[in-house]
Amino acid sequence: MQSSHPTGLSQLVRMPVDHVLIEGMLELPAKPSGLVLFAHGSGSSRHSPRNNFVARVLRETGLGTLLMDLLTPVEDLDYQIRFDIALLTRRLLLATQWVQQNPETTKLPIGYFGASTGAAAALRAAAAMGDRVQAVVSRGGRPDLAGQHDLVKVRAPTLLLVGGLDTEVIELNHAAYALLSCSKKLSIVPGATHLFEEPGTLAQVASQAAAWFGHHLAAKG
Repeated sequence: MQSSHPTGLSQLVRMPVDHVLIEGMLELPAKPSGLVLFAHGSGSSRHSPRNNFVARVLRETGLGTLLMDLLTPVEDLDYQIRFDIALLTRRLLLATQWVQQNPETTKLPIGYFGASTGAAAALRAAAAMGDRVQAVVSRGGRPDLAGQHDLVKVRAPTLLLVGGLDTEVIELNHAAYALLSCSKKLSIVPGATHLFEEPGTLAQVASQAAAWFGHHLAAKG
């Protein structure tokens, strides 16, 4: 099937996209059942403690993870670039292409985990990838920013996770959910605000994400 390492793999990678190199941390358990690419939201990075917590839980269930910065540090200082969904999507697609050509990951089923604006990029990329992406999870995301044109084309099973106290984002997720025609679920995490900082809420996100990816990626492995 895929390459395996007795003790797994942890490697800083640099992927050429557009005219820049984006950095990512690729971590694989000994025998990964799939690979989840993380698309961070505006103002976040691959060092995000929340996404690293989720990634660690995913790896404990046998999934590989790639946490990466789709924007360079200089680009991330520009508020408008942070919300450039087309740019984020293009770079996520180029990173996916890199993963598919990398000997360590070329045969692994692929999933996307998106937070905030990264969720919109993940869904747009999934629309472009069709059956070549097996699952998408959004955490406190803005899937509405993907736009109707792309949302209706998503084929990958999609889980939208939203905090129960994040009322505005709940409405935006409901609107995006209605446009999705793939296998889908909208899950409201009780007592959670936008960043899932309340005790136990991020653990619920990680648990639901792991179950979603575990089911849909393992089925393709």
